[in-house]
Amino acid sequence: MLRLLTIELQKIKYSKSAKALLIIYFGLFMFIALIASIKFNLGFVEFHLAEQGIFNFPYIWHFNTYIASFLKIFMAVIIVSMVANEYSNRTLKQNLIDGLSKKEFILSKFYTVILFALASTLFIFLVSFVLGLIFSSYTEFSIIFSDLEYLFAYFIKLVGFFAFCLFLGIWIKRSAFALGFLFVWWIAESIIIGVLKFVIFKDSLIANKISQFLPLESISNLVKQPFTRLNVVQASASQIGADVNWDSSVSILQLLIVCVWTGIFIFLSYKIIKRRDL
Repeated sequence: MLRLLTIELQKIKYSKSAKALLIIYFGLFMFIALIASIKFNLGFVEFHLAEQGIFNFPYIWHFNTYIASFLKIFMAVIIVSMVANEYSNRTLKQNLIDGLSKKEFILSKFYTVILFALASTLFIFLVSFVLGLIFSSYTEFSIIFSDLEYLFAYFIKLVGFFAFCLFLGIWIKRSAFALGFLFVWWIAESIIIGVLKFVIFKDSLIANKISQFLPLESISNLVKQPFTRLNVVQASASQIGADVNWDSSVSILQLLIVCVWTGIFIFLSYKIIKRRDL
């Protein structure tokens, strides 16, 4: 495992675009956290997002993993480009000549996917932990380390999404086309969900039960929107008599679905490489 990871990290080390995207990925989240912690004086109104409770333990684990998940596209570009470069630079063929098996090639990519997801999860944990200690109204040990399942769901979410990107990169071989297909797939799933909800069943509950098995939708469902959990939203809703109860907990079923899709994507990637004339 370490040998395969070393091979991949050496390739990333000499890729300026990969390093730039990694810096942007981690830098953007830091920038968002910084903006949220600053007080803004808007004329007669002073606005401080941190005072709305977004950095309170344990809510911060849910909020930050949800926000950070929007930045995963930067990692996706790295993974797709990493695979595309194997074909354009003929390093894949050279690796196989040097004794690397096709199975080891896929495993090296998958280990890199896991490493990226793990590094991102640890980064979110550290940033959230520091922000929580600074701004949270609750600092009891039991409260700080509750709801950590959102971090685990975030990790699985990234692994599943990156495995999908890895599959597309291996299948299509061109990074621009692979990313384009990813966008088309997302549109296709959105259309399918819309047809299920408004044409076939005309029932959101039944449509959601079916659509939760779609790859991108299942990945998205792992960390659901956290905004209805905010006290200010709950208070505003109660004043107007609105119901904002939303099950935003981490679903074991969704975790299993994404894990199955991850296995499918890695298996298909291996099958493509195994059968393809390189």
